Amino acid sequence: MKNKNDNFIFLVINPLAGGTDKKNEKYIIKEYIENKGYNFVYYETTGNKEEPSDETEIKKLYTKYKPKKVVIGGGDGTIKFVFETLFKEDIIFGILPMGSANGLAKDLDLPNDLETCLEIALQDNFKEVDSISINKMKSFHLSDLGLNAELIKNYHDSKIHGKLGYFLQMFPTILENKEPFNATISTPDTQIETQAKVILIANSSKYGTGVVVNPLGKVDDDVFEIVIFRSLELSLILKILFGNLPLEDDAIEIIRTKKALIQTDYPISFQIDGEFCGEVKQLDIEMEKQKIKIATPKLTSNTRK
Repeated sequence: MKNKNDNFIFLVINPLAGGTDKKNEKYIIKEYIENKGYNFVYYETTGNKEEPSDETEIKKLYTKYKPKKVVIGGGDGTIKFVFETLFKEDIIFGILPMGSANGLAKDLDLPNDLETCLEIALQDNFKEVDSISINKMKSFHLSDLGLNAELIKNYHDSKIHGKLGYFLQMFPTILENKEPFNATISTPDTQIETQAKVILIANSSKYGTGVVVNPLGKVDDDVFEIVIFRSLELSLILKILFGNLPLEDDAIEIIRTKKALIQTDYPISFQIDGEFCGEVKQLDIEMEKQKIKIATPKLTSNTRK
């Protein structure tokens, strides 16, 4: 017997995801859900951290309506925020990739077409995706220390957003960031000391650009990878940008684990799932026991029993 809330959708949209107004997309989404006969409650994120904050309002609406599905329209940062806000709830999340970077959506084989993503989001097939705790914050996709986090910081500080904004910040960031940093990486099985330009904590395989930076990555394999880029010479950057990560390169090392401690010799720029988190000298990293249910295409999903 179906619960009365099985036909109720909680829709959370970031109206400025990707640096562009989402008026047209909002119309398509609402019309599609209404035409399918669903009841729904709609919330637009504001970016407010002071009360009434997005977190408070989303929790309040969830508690009031108890939906079985939450559909998120936005980029990786919006998706991470809603996942983390409702982390303890038994929900199937649907993703509508609408950001500058949609890396998690690409790893889940979600298409670019909005209506197709809506169709996927509203059915009952899902994949149980791993979650990682990093300094008590949640990561579901890719986090890192170093050059890429610095790029994300510069992107957020710039006036031009969207994919063009990332492109415009890429080369100035590379040119300004010259020296590698020292890091000690400890896991239950090993400890290494290394220099690095980027240390990636990866639950999946690729950035939102589609570039594969962790060929071993799977979103549901109960481990994460630490990918160490000891240098980022132009030749290596071009290999990564126009192909896959060259595992045979001595400048790259991958460690697979469930738990790790990373310590650096001075504070390094750090980002989680596309959101800049400041500078840190230590990361405590551990797999979470709980997973997130995400609606996925039928050929790559588990079916809800």
